[in-house]
Amino acid sequence: MEWHIKCDAKDIHRYVFCPGDQARAKKIAEHFDNHRLVTEGRGYVVFSGEYKGVPMTVIGTGMGGPVVAIGLEELAHMGADTFIRVGSCGVFQDFQQVGDVIIGSGTVREGGTSLAYLPLTYPAVPTFSVLRALVEASEELGIPATVGVGVAGDAFYAPRADNARGELLKKAGVVSVEMESDTLFIAGQYRGWRTGAIYASDGTNKATKPEDKEADFRRGEQNAIKIALQAMWKIAQGD
Repeated sequence: MEWHIKCDAKDIHRYVFCPGDQARAKKIAEHFDNHRLVTEGRGYVVFSGEYKGVPMTVIGTGMGGPVVAIGLEELAHMGADTFIRVGSCGVFQDFQQVGDVIIGSGTVREGGTSLAYLPLTYPAVPTFSVLRALVEASEELGIPATVGVGVAGDAFYAPRADNARGELLKKAGVVSVEMESDTLFIAGQYRGWRTGAIYASDGTNKATKPEDKEADFRRGEQNAIKIALQAMWKIAQGD
């Protein structure tokens, strides 16, 4: 029995979605056939079921690198080896809007948890086969997605004296900001897991009416979920 995720290993499958939002975990599980709640506790919620005949699991981890690392380590102890983060993110580029879908091709490491695994000079990148499956799934479904490098950190409300850092990241072409992908990619590289990440933009550099933002984000969230499900199914067909 694991320290935090209390369940029987037979209820955990190798293909795992790992959103931070527990409510999004339930939305993903609702796409499964015969989905069921496996366990809930210590901030984690876990569902399992089947998608197009493939057994899959989803865990809502909560926010930040430490909880992601603990949750995925314990699921890996129970047989999981393929993880796709389905998250939300802020954006940097002027062309990006609320509800846009972003597929992560790498992450600038500004969080602390990944440093416990590999030094800062080691790049945080997804598994290429998972990245390719996500891109192919978006194309097959006809859902546009931006593929690019993001940044992940620990302090959502960190004080910022000016916007120089943001302007630098924007100039470098960074397309997302969130709090978990650096840990996911680095822990995966260290442990030998397959990893990938897809996000729905919940922010924009252009004016957006408040009443439009929620509907646009939820549309993007559903698009990201659809792509992730199709990508995971594709990965399973090749195993």
